[in-house]
Amino acid sequence: MVKLAEVVGGGYEAFWKFKGRYRVVKGGRASKKSKTAALNFIVRLMQHPDANLLVVRKTYRTLKDSCYAELNWAIRRLGVDMLWVCRESPLEMIYRPTGQKILFRGLDDAMKVTSIAVNRGVLCWLWIEEAFEIGDEKDFQMLDESIRGQVSAPLFKQITLTFNPWRRGHWLKKRFFDREQGTDVLAMTVTYACNEFIDEGDRRLFETLETRDPQRYGVVGLGEWGESQSLVFGNVKLQPIDKEDIEALDRPLYGLDWGYYPDPTAFIACAMRGNQLLIYDEWVAWRASSFDVYDALCGRGVSGEDMIICDNSDKRSIADLRGYGLRRAMAASKGPGSLRYSMKWLQSLDAIVIDAARCPKAAEEFVAYEYGRHVDGALIEAFADARNHCIDAVRYACNEVWKLGISSL
Repeated sequence: MVKLAEVVGGGYEAFWKFKGRYRVVKGGRASKKSKTAALNFIVRLMQHPDANLLVVRKTYRTLKDSCYAELNWAIRRLGVDMLWVCRESPLEMIYRPTGQKILFRGLDDAMKVTSIAVNRGVLCWLWIEEAFEIGDEKDFQMLDESIRGQVSAPLFKQITLTFNPWRRGHWLKKRFFDREQGTDVLAMTVTYACNEFIDEGDRRLFETLETRDPQRYGVVGLGEWGESQSLVFGNVKLQPIDKEDIEALDRPLYGLDWGYYPDPTAFIACAMRGNQLLIYDEWVAWRASSFDVYDALCGRGVSGEDMIICDNSDKRSIADLRGYGLRRAMAASKGPGSLRYSMKWLQSLDAIVIDAARCPKAAEEFVAYEYGRHVDGALIEAFADARNHCIDAVRYACNEVWKLGISSL
């Protein structure tokens, strides 16, 4: 028989017991916030036969490999596989004894979020995973309004938000953390320290990060808010980019940053729309050969007619790409001051729009990229050569574009 306390572990007692309207959890990586939420929802649904759950992320296509997978894991972890039906088309989970449902929606199809109905019971719980992706508070307000109507005890209405706190200026901070918490809000911060299930190797990684990069450790280790003044890019927007928008763009811009291990090779596809840069595709891989890169790019629609601007540090690999058939692969022209100029150009754009579902690594890099610091902690206008592989690929892709804008910087 499964013992719930052993499965769940510690650090989340308040989260588990709270029944107010908003349950908001920010935390670093490996803090088990998503897994705990998944376990909690499965247990609660089995305890409350009239409850149904709606699970939302910014983009629908990200749900299968995140929330759906976590809830599947929770069902197996609790040993109740035989009681649940898990479907991928449409994406949903059904509790066999009662017919209760877990429904999945993305904000990229808002009408499907606002018009949800259930056959059994009421839709009283909402889980917004990676809530930081929701950049506009109005989108959250729409979701909030979808959990409405009367419920009878012991049922209760509740919205759960889980996320990593990359930017201090996000609306989540002001709405839920910069206020006195009453009976309607539980806002909590969790860290890897409350996760008794991670191994010593993972724990040492965080301890090493604390010494090597204390600013990043504060966010990914301790779940602290990212310092907006230390962030290089304040113009990043994470939102879906429709296929129709991509097809309407003037021309694709392709960039490639070479790596192998521990640094990856990173490919980026982007394009300009007015004074906005749209980043709509990426490929990031470790230990990739030149042919692996060629094969991956061809699989993403790149042809021999397309120009690919590559990091000029590996001319042999560029020659390989040409030999395989990508004959317009060429080295980026760097030159004195090119790093500073290209970064300033990126900062000057009205927006750097990133489809986070298609480009998770690029989104993570651009959102979290920080200026360097002196040993005394003071900020310096220097760009760190770390966790910037997609950023570099973007700079190369836009090599000729930003050069035209140098005079205005």
